[in-house]
Amino acid sequence: MRLAGKVALVTGAARGIGRGIAMRFAAEGAKVGVVDLYDAACQAVVDEITAAGGEALALGVDISDEAKAMWAVEQMQQHFGTVTVLVNNAAVMPAGSVHETAMADFDRCMAVNLRGAFVMSKAVIPGMLAVGTGSIIHMSSVTGTLGLPGLAAYSMTKAGLAGLARAMSTDYARRGIRVNSVAPGTIDSPMLHDFLAAQQDPEPLRQQFDDMHPIGRVGQIDEVASVFVFLASDEASFVTGANYSVDGGLSVKGEQPQD
Repeated sequence: MRLAGKVALVTGAARGIGRGIAMRFAAEGAKVGVVDLYDAACQAVVDEITAAGGEALALGVDISDEAKAMWAVEQMQQHFGTVTVLVNNAAVMPAGSVHETAMADFDRCMAVNLRGAFVMSKAVIPGMLAVGTGSIIHMSSVTGTLGLPGLAAYSMTKAGLAGLARAMSTDYARRGIRVNSVAPGTIDSPMLHDFLAAQQDPEPLRQQFDDMHPIGRVGQIDEVASVFVFLASDEASFVTGANYSVDGGLSVKGEQPQD
């Protein structure tokens, strides 16, 4: 129970890596707010957590809306107490290089990936300051450092989240709040499945994703969740401003698949 006594909010928690993080947090003893756009999807994850003996609350909100973000934090306060862990995981991934990306898709990507992280952080920080402790973890990506072909807007936001973590870490380190980011490589998740489904010839590309990682395969959701558990826990009490690569060596090798 490495997270016993923690109250955590996880955005984008209805599926994929966010769901995996929420499930692991609950298994480690945290009380978890499952945040995503739709109540029913959030409730399904909450039902899984409670069936396994954990405690969780479904919060269907658009995190880019400051009023709704504040409401979610208030609901957590009423049910479980002050939020002391925030995971900014929610993201959308429009495909396309700069000239191929519709501005509506760009705007939504900025609103969810960057504005959403900023708004949620703004909502939880006053409570963390009041209790003198907190851990905020932004979900960056190897694409924020290396880029992937045809992911201009997404890569931009992921680089921004790593930068936001560094800036926030200097603002709050002496006030008890640690801020870090995690940069996964390719993970066997619904986002990867959706990306591949949109390609003309997905099977060879899927093999390229395995091959390009020095470790010889893509990562698993639980391998990413384990790093989040560490950063949320008191074991990481001297860790702030870091960007953890969880990428099977990809950022060292620096090789990307091509269409």
